[in-house]
Amino acid sequence: MNLTLPGRVLARATATLALALAMATGTTGLIAGTEAHAQPVTDGSFGFSGDADDYISGGRSYAYTTASQDRLNVSGDTGNGAVTVSVDGANGDWWTLNLAAPAGKVLTPGTYTGATRYPFNDGTEPGLSLSGNGRGCNQLTGTFTISAVEFGPQGYVKKLDATFEQHCEGGTPAARGEVRIENPAPPAELGLGLGIALDGTASALNGKATLHGTVTCTKPVQVTVAGDVTQVKKRDLIRGSFTTSVACTPGAPVAWTGVAVPTGAVPFQKGDVEVEGRATASDPDYDRAVTVGETVAVRLTRV
Repeated sequence: MNLTLPGRVLARATATLALALAMATGTTGLIAGTEAHAQPVTDGSFGFSGDADDYISGGRSYAYTTASQDRLNVSGDTGNGAVTVSVDGANGDWWTLNLAAPAGKVLTPGTYTGATRYPFNDGTEPGLSLSGNGRGCNQLTGTFTISAVEFGPQGYVKKLDATFEQHCEGGTPAARGEVRIENPAPPAELGLGLGIALDGTASALNGKATLHGTVTCTKPVQVTVAGDVTQVKKRDLIRGSFTTSVACTPGAPVAWTGVAVPTGAVPFQKGDVEVEGRATASDPDYDRAVTVGETVAVRLTRV
């Protein structure tokens, strides 16, 4: 029976947990490595087959393509040293392939021999792992060849052509396969700008300081503006902080206003304050936070 996509995701999570628990008891296990945000593959294929005694393939052949409504996802790491390809087959199959250069190296075209199980390969060895459908190697050896690979920002993978051969538990039987991925050019990273106006107000009623300024962005995002305000008056050190959120769209600057509440009994007063401001938003294309900061002297007037 074919599973729906949510069912396949649940099955993957359940099987992965089972493999991790098995690893703890000394049997076959799988632990996912750290990677960047996965992206859907626009045009790609993934396939492998194995010898009769190969544990992963069971001697069968498997083939998946985006043209056949199989779902492929790919991600790299921020150092461009590793790629992870995952497959959710239209028939309910699921597989994961990891290919990694030795630690500190960039993954480039070439043949990588002496690969061991990713992410437990040591600093001098390439990393490799083919697992899925509830199966994974506890130990493995193998080799893979990168014919072409192109990265973008933050682990974006534009192109990948590779072949691989994997042996489980030191055995002779092998699984052999290939992957081909072609994605559009990577989108630009999110750019943020923060401006803090050089004038503000100190309330005579409640002692709060009101600051304002603008933010700019290169993509439509929700921007959080926060900051710390410090003022010295005679022997008093007056501190407070503020936070606010504004919807930003590319084009004209968007105004923001923040109110800092003094942390002690002494209110903010007329005069200069130091404002350390930060603007933060999540890049929708790379699922990462982008932050910019600015520190300025602001003159408060009493209102």
